[in-house]
Amino acid sequence: MLLVACTPTPYDVKRSEEDVVIYPDYKNVTIPVNIAPMNFVVREAEAVEVKAGNLIIRNRGGVVRFGMQEWRRLIKENDTIEVEVTALKNGQWTVYRKFNWYVVGDSIDQFLTYRLIEPDYSVWSRLQIKQRCVESFEEYVLADYNLQENRCMNCHTPCSQSSQLSMMYVRGDGGGAILNQNGRLRKLNIKTPDMVATSTYFTFAPSGRYVVFSANVVVPAVHGMAQKRLEVYDTESDIYVADLEKNKIIGSKLLNDSSQLETFPTFSPDGKYIYYCTSPKVKLPENYKNLKYVLARISFDETTGTFGTQVDTLFTERSVCHPRVSPDGERLLFTVQDYGTFPIWHKEADLWMMNIKTGTIDMLQVVNSDMSDTYHSWSSNSRWFVFASKRDDGLYGKPYFCYVDKKGKAHKPFCLPQNDPTFYDDCLKSFNAPEMVKGKIPFDAVDVANALKLPAELFKSE
Repeated sequence: MLLVACTPTPYDVKRSEEDVVIYPDYKNVTIPVNIAPMNFVVREAEAVEVKAGNLIIRNRGGVVRFGMQEWRRLIKENDTIEVEVTALKNGQWTVYRKFNWYVVGDSIDQFLTYRLIEPDYSVWSRLQIKQRCVESFEEYVLADYNLQENRCMNCHTPCSQSSQLSMMYVRGDGGGAILNQNGRLRKLNIKTPDMVATSTYFTFAPSGRYVVFSANVVVPAVHGMAQKRLEVYDTESDIYVADLEKNKIIGSKLLNDSSQLETFPTFSPDGKYIYYCTSPKVKLPENYKNLKYVLARISFDETTGTFGTQVDTLFTERSVCHPRVSPDGERLLFTVQDYGTFPIWHKEADLWMMNIKTGTIDMLQVVNSDMSDTYHSWSSNSRWFVFASKRDDGLYGKPYFCYVDKKGKAHKPFCLPQNDPTFYDDCLKSFNAPEMVKGKIPFDAVDVANALKLPAELFKSE
């Protein structure tokens, strides 16, 4: 009775034909049937009433939160949820134009992993790698700066969205690649004396036996122009495959060309091809705007552990980064930008999607913003991808989910829901390199700290 008495009820309501402004922007988005409550806030509202399907929420202030049980019942019982917001501002109640949530039965993978990093220039501090259950608001720490001597940690990547096989890097003295095999951690030194650097960007082969990786000499450079912050480029980069069973490095002259920069390799879901990006070397940093990467592909035989003898060039229109193939093998998602190899500092960076069978390109206009959109990965059912977008303020990357229906049409993306919808206002970290995972990762930050005490397993050249 006290709650009812303290919660204002709309009266003398003015009807508006305008769209309500909510944050995050969840208006007319397609959502999976297993997503956490889509809580949002109406800025500067003194009170709010929300009708969503058969639910009515009234609250003093502009924050709108759904109860977990009521929310799960709502999205389970409705394909389309009509939402009407009535807000009290400056003493006047106004009801705004309704919007919809479109609920699809194609579930999203249960967990999301990401690195939390301050979007600074060329240093890092207080890094964490976390996993979040997207069906609720539970979050777990996979690696923590407190236990890793504040070292750089990055690139937690699963094999075929499996929680039982994944790998991440802890950089610096005593670090290495931390390989998770059913919760058992190994520390690997994936480098041989003939390589220009240690492994940098990688993905697993579908069998889990191999990882394809690039060895990059990465150079950060601060711009002298106020409108640009940072440029990151490679002075050397080659691509190899590591055999995790035999601790062996497999190379190819086609991918270790000293006149080329090869990077961002990824296996196709059938393991028959490696997609990657490559650019001719230019004089750096003077000619950094001439550094343009094309999308290429080479075959690989998992049975014999050998590369093919021919490289196919697939796309040359803009500089390409981060190719990722959908698990059904139908689509290739990649980042395009004007030049270079580090899109998070490029406002013009967008996601494009290629139909692998036809070669046609979807520029994903419904997905992209006027800020950096990149660092993407697929769900296990190929119906969703997640990416990091700086669309809110141009500085902090946040994870956005996009539905791709069976016809290949992409739908308006939505930001990862939070229990408190004002969470992102005070979060001074970027969500970096988000990856979807089918289950909970079976290790934590303490396990990683213990694994770092192990001697690193060495690899030998083929």
